[in-house]
Amino acid sequence: MPSPAPASPTGEEHDTVEALHELVLRSLDDDQAVEVVSIPLAGKSSIADHMVIASGRSSRQVASMAQKIAERIKKELGRVVRVEGLPVADWVLIDADDVIIHLFRPEVRSFYNLERMWTFDEGVAAPAGA
Repeated sequence: MPSPAPASPTGEEHDTVEALHELVLRSLDDDQAVEVVSIPLAGKSSIADHMVIASGRSSRQVASMAQKIAERIKKELGRVVRVEGLPVADWVLIDADDVIIHLFRPEVRSFYNLERMWTFDEGVAAPAGA
């Protein structure tokens, strides 16, 4: 028997997702992330509602941004996130369920070019806040 299609989020769930998305964007802005891009995935993929991609100038900055995002989400929203890639911090993935965050060093980001893979009909992903 096929599984039912995911239900549309209720107003309260949507507000929670948007609060999480805004918290991530604010945290990246506070930590001076470079080239922050937010890709809307709602209705296009079941993995999350938003994918946020950003760069740090060094592995140290990438690791710091990732740790601060995880701490802020736990403190402000009571959610525990999964973090992968911290020891090397060339590419750190933060899975916050409704928002997936990829943090890169610039060279690694240009090599993988996730924006191109995840952009749908829009042509180019819009910078966050645009």
